[in-house]
Amino acid sequence: MIGSGAKLGEQLVSDGVITPEQLAEALSKQQADGGRLGKRLVEQGALSTVALVSALGSRLGVPGCVLRHGLIDPKVAKLLEKEEAERLKALPLFKVRGVLTVAMVEPQSVPTLDRLRQLAGCTIRPVLAMEENISEFQRKYLAAEVTVDAFLASIEESDVEIADQEAIDEGPVTDLDKMIDGSPVINLVNLAILTALREGASDIHIEPERDATHIRHRVDGTLRKMMTPPRAMHAALASRIKVIGRMDISEKRLPQEGRVHLVADGREIDLRVSSMPTVLGEKIVIRILDKSNLSFELESLGVRGEDRSGIEGMLRSPYGLVLVTGPTGSGKTTTLYSALDLLRNEAVNLVTVEDPVEYQLSGVNQIQVNEGVGLTFARALRSILRQDPDIIMVGEIRDEDTARVAVQAALTGHLVLSTLHTNDCPGGVSRLLDMGIEPYLIASATLGFVAQRLARQVCPSCDTSYYPGAELLESVGWEHRTNELFHRGEGCRACHNSGFRGRIGIYEVMVVDPEIRRLIQKSSSEADLRLYLAETGWRTLREKALDLVERGESTLEEVLRVTRAEGAGACSPSGVQAEDVNL
Repeated sequence: MIGSGAKLGEQLVSDGVITPEQLAEALSKQQADGGRLGKRLVEQGALSTVALVSALGSRLGVPGCVLRHGLIDPKVAKLLEKEEAERLKALPLFKVRGVLTVAMVEPQSVPTLDRLRQLAGCTIRPVLAMEENISEFQRKYLAAEVTVDAFLASIEESDVEIADQEAIDEGPVTDLDKMIDGSPVINLVNLAILTALREGASDIHIEPERDATHIRHRVDGTLRKMMTPPRAMHAALASRIKVIGRMDISEKRLPQEGRVHLVADGREIDLRVSSMPTVLGEKIVIRILDKSNLSFELESLGVRGEDRSGIEGMLRSPYGLVLVTGPTGSGKTTTLYSALDLLRNEAVNLVTVEDPVEYQLSGVNQIQVNEGVGLTFARALRSILRQDPDIIMVGEIRDEDTARVAVQAALTGHLVLSTLHTNDCPGGVSRLLDMGIEPYLIASATLGFVAQRLARQVCPSCDTSYYPGAELLESVGWEHRTNELFHRGEGCRACHNSGFRGRIGIYEVMVVDPEIRRLIQKSSSEADLRLYLAETGWRTLREKALDLVERGESTLEEVLRVTRAEGAGACSPSGVQAEDVNL
């Protein structure tokens, strides 16, 4: 593979890596029973595998590396079939900006490099690795099924201690591509982020347990197990993530929050990091904000027909208050950003006050709430009014003070967009009344309400037909449809056997017309408001959700899970049902 052993030995002695005596001993053993000189030197402890690979790579003019978990991207490794990889004695490691790094036994082999270029269709960057090392990881990464937990089994206990210190010393990271040569813990954090990003996860949960650390990610609103590293790694993982989030790693007794902008998989993403002390250690939650997945098209969000016309009509008004309602995680912020995208142009001054600022938009002046220094929603909103705004977006109306300033802003010639935590549109009126806002102010200022939920969509890869149970059909008034087929996902690898992939919005839109305005001014009950809406043919969230079932986009069980029957159920003081909070 590499020239003569004697020349390698002379180079190692010349570089001061080994002594002449160690070289003589290794040459003597090599002459007695054959084998490679480098392997003999490693066996007798004269040099490490890393030093050997580095020296061999230097002789060939390529980098040398020792393969380890985290250095190899499982998706990239499978660019080569197992048989082809074994024949070429090579293993793809990772791909960065169109350059594929490949570990090779013979990195100087032109035919092998040509074949790799042909198979991968991109530039090849060869690195040298030992044949035994490559064979070991070919078996692990090119098998039919590869699990992350199997990779973690080989991590040494000593690696954890080293990694913990490296995590403490390491500075803030802005590019995952530059972290590829890190410790096992650094690479494990990278792997967790990259895997979650590729599967479209919104959050990563790192939770300490007595026997292990559990890492789960939330996809389509549901938590799924990602991997289970050894318990001994938890403190190091927490330290590493807190370093990335620019948090205080020495403080483990109090909750902390952090944020970082980084590059992963060639995409710019924002991470919001939250730590919380528990009896078993710190629990870490990472919120992934991937702007490339953010759709500003109302149609793609699920806003269609008359609902879309109603929203766009409200947004065309020069002033007034538009409120988006729904529980946490129902997509209210995405709807507001979509509205901002429709409204922003050079002719208007558009200002937002958010907690936190989730996505940065060009042409929009975004303000971050900081209650620690007294910058609350209400105070920021009052200051914004002195900034000559045309359109104002308030992330959330939480109290009477904020609600009152928002209403006054809407009455004085500004278009104000905001969110409320209520179950539906009529409930939004009741919520404002509960906050102490006078009925005549609500009636005069409010343009309309938008209520929404997110329902999981049937996986297109395993879409199949079934007959729902009679009791389920009866619960929505479809008892006469027992012989009809409906759609659901059977469960496949693409959807992690859940039967669902992706989510779509369910919306109800209540535009405040003259009669609704009159009912609000009279302080009419929510029941009276619903009665009037029913008489006009207005359709509730539940009825809109059933349309998704009719079209085969979701299942009956799913839409019943995320919606409730009109007027059913008691609400908490915030207007959110307990079962809706984690949607």
